[in-house]
Amino acid sequence: MFDYDVMIIGGGVAGAASARELSRYKVKACVIEKEEDVCCGTSKANSAIVHAGYDAAEGSLMAKLNVRGNQMMEELSRELDFPFKKNGSLVICLHEEDMPSLQTLYDRGVVNGVKELRILNKEEVLEMEPNISDNVYAALYAPTAGIVCPFSLNIALAENANVNGVEFKFDTEVEDIKRIDGGYKLMTNRGVYQTKCIVNAAGVYADKIHNMVSEKRIHITARRGDYCLLDKSAGGHVSKTIFALPGKYGKGVLVTPTIHGNLLVGPTAIDVEDKEGTNTTREGLDLLIEKAGMNVRNLPMRQVITSFSGLRAHEDDHEFIIGEAEGAEGFIDCAGIESPGLTSCPAIGEMVADIVSKKLGLQKKEDFIATRKGVLDPSTLTKEARAVLMKEKPAYGNIICRCEMVTEGEILDAIHRPLGARSLDGVKRRTRAGMGRCQAGFCSPRTMEILARECNMSMFDITKSGGNSKIVVGTNKDTL
Repeated sequence: MFDYDVMIIGGGVAGAASARELSRYKVKACVIEKEEDVCCGTSKANSAIVHAGYDAAEGSLMAKLNVRGNQMMEELSRELDFPFKKNGSLVICLHEEDMPSLQTLYDRGVVNGVKELRILNKEEVLEMEPNISDNVYAALYAPTAGIVCPFSLNIALAENANVNGVEFKFDTEVEDIKRIDGGYKLMTNRGVYQTKCIVNAAGVYADKIHNMVSEKRIHITARRGDYCLLDKSAGGHVSKTIFALPGKYGKGVLVTPTIHGNLLVGPTAIDVEDKEGTNTTREGLDLLIEKAGMNVRNLPMRQVITSFSGLRAHEDDHEFIIGEAEGAEGFIDCAGIESPGLTSCPAIGEMVADIVSKKLGLQKKEDFIATRKGVLDPSTLTKEARAVLMKEKPAYGNIICRCEMVTEGEILDAIHRPLGARSLDGVKRRTRAGMGRCQAGFCSPRTMEILARECNMSMFDITKSGGNSKIVVGTNKDTL
């Protein structure tokens, strides 16, 4: 009768982490995602910060899962082979009268279980970070904070879940959900599925999905954050993640190195009605540059290589909603997953899997595969090992993306691995081809040629990011 024991709606970090943890059990599970790949919503456009855990309110689910996720991240990065660095963070206090707010953060962090927190004076801050504003009065230092690649984390979780038996259905959008005896019927644009259990990890659309089955409504606001990404030549401007004191709309504008050596500035916090409204604005970018400059001096903004925005799934009570929805047995919400959702995702996955496994009486399996290897980066090898690799696989000697030095071999790996790339953005998220200074100006045609050849696709059918985002348009398809 049932197609699946559990269906997870959403392929972001929360959905992928839940899928990975559920794949430890003997279960027939499936992730359905309305986009053409995993990591296409909130998870692809955020600050890429592994937060220490001092910001979330004491006793909140956010606080608990933030600290737990932070503690899990390093081991997870080793298991699943994605880049992570514990670089530490500073919350900058510019005025003596704001010291009570800084002290509150410190006290909250201690209660939340954050280790090694310290309040630094001006001299200690400037010794640690010479480019902090001369107006700095003090700062909260959190050595356990870190940076991560959100694409690599999301993809690693999804690939590992898939290898362990979880199915993935892309370009599949839930249109309605009906209660049936013992479970639910999901009506999608690609057919009808019946499942015993649902996990709602639909990001900014989690309220829409929840409200299909529960009379106790929830409301998610799409909160837009604009960012500027600077070239790697600016990547050493700061070594820690630099925060302003939090305000009404969150942690404010930060300045941080990225795991790949760039510098990231952002985000703003602008509530929008359009849940696909990821357009940047001149006003938003001007605002983030102004605010970032209050804490970090001499920011080399002429080195900006791109700007972008992402949407956070802000729940009205500013709290994660994880658990069975009222009046909807077997429907598990994983909603309101905004910052620190990326940090918390390993712990979120644990919590969701625990709820579902108890609900369905699942048993652990003995053949769970806990490890995964990412796309091989030849630059990490010794000169001798690279020579051997290129002799055996010449594609690793063919540079496709000059800015990031990505080879054809890496792109082939990205296409043919589990849940392989089928678009330019899919390749980019797995290899960084197109993320460099020229922003895909040089490598796009060559990447498209590889996609067309390896996936047996016409150049007319290749997209930037699925849907109607086609690159080549015209009528004479026989010419390509």
